[in-house]
Amino acid sequence: MAHLLMIELPGGNDTDMLDAALARGDQVTFVSAALEHYRQQPAVAAMLARLARVIEISPFTDAALQREVQAIHRQQPLDAVLCLVDTRVPHAARLAASLGLPGLDPASAQRLRDKYEIRCHLREQGITQPAFALACNNEELRQAVATLGLPVLIKPADGYGSQNIVVLRHEEDLDPLLSPLEHMLPSHADYGLGVKANDRLLVERLLDGTIIGCDTLSRNGQHQLLGIHEKSFVPAPSFAIRGGCFTPAHPGFADIERYLFTLLDAVGFNHGAAHTELILGADGPRLIEINPRLVGARIPRLVSLALGYSHHQAVIALHCGQPLPAPGKARIAVSRWLLSSASGRLRQLQLPDWHDPRILGMDVVKAVGADIRPPFDNSDRLACVMVCADSRGQAEQLAERYLADCRILLD
Repeated sequence: MAHLLMIELPGGNDTDMLDAALARGDQVTFVSAALEHYRQQPAVAAMLARLARVIEISPFTDAALQREVQAIHRQQPLDAVLCLVDTRVPHAARLAASLGLPGLDPASAQRLRDKYEIRCHLREQGITQPAFALACNNEELRQAVATLGLPVLIKPADGYGSQNIVVLRHEEDLDPLLSPLEHMLPSHADYGLGVKANDRLLVERLLDGTIIGCDTLSRNGQHQLLGIHEKSFVPAPSFAIRGGCFTPAHPGFADIERYLFTLLDAVGFNHGAAHTELILGADGPRLIEINPRLVGARIPRLVSLALGYSHHQAVIALHCGQPLPAPGKARIAVSRWLLSSASGRLRQLQLPDWHDPRILGMDVVKAVGADIRPPFDNSDRLACVMVCADSRGQAEQLAERYLADCRILLD
């Protein structure tokens, strides 16, 4: 039995890592900057009640975190520090290092929280990337777009989860009466838990190709590719992901694996889970971004179904210095998100009353009474179905049929 420290919950409500820890028989100390956020959610509050300790640190600073955790560590030594929330990853890395526990190199963790700094770092190491620039005000933003030329993609340098992204493709998008360039900064974006956007925008040439996500586990600088997640997006201008297909690693991924591991080495990623997004185009793979934590949005459940073991428990074992779980039978796994075509307040979500053994998960993320709109980003998704089958075609067809039978009732 291990003693784990968990910092915040991804998405503000995802308790899967806590479930995995308790299933292993571990004790968990949970730390948050805003416990009331979790206690207002009955299911999350019930989970927190099962943990060994629940601690609030507000304001959330390295000094306060070190003070509280070091005192706990002296009473009951910790075996691992876990964090799946982007904004807290540098804190977790520094804390693990101070406790002498396995974790991501603190310098790498801090660097990975700034997408512009990562671009600069990789450019210095000779890695080919799309042309890019930094903008800290609207005038710099207009100049960056003019210099790079259309099409361009604009996203917060400290952002995550496909939020607050803008794509400009055509000259009409630069019309002062329509263009977002006139009022993007200051953004006043709030990432929650007391973290505000720093208003540094990364502007880069938009690349065409197939977007994939690569899930890896790294131990002491040695990387393992678990598989590749090919994402399906809602049509532009939305940036919501409508689902994906996870394929376990196999020899056909060798070229992608070599490029991926080169990137991880280049940024100093030495320990933990990472979800790296690439675009496969005419010139080969190119980096979109490296997320220095476990993939979010319930996708670890999809990975677990495909690999035949718990992705969450594998991450815990990795941070505890234990062997990874034995893999089961590998299969193709597909996810599809339920989306609304209209705006309103959710009155009822009716799920299909039919069963198929290949449907292995259905997760509802929007509660009755929630404000609903057509999808612009990932926060607008309602529910997710997960399917495993021997072929991608079978899995995708079944997932689409299931969603077609769902009914969304709005006020």
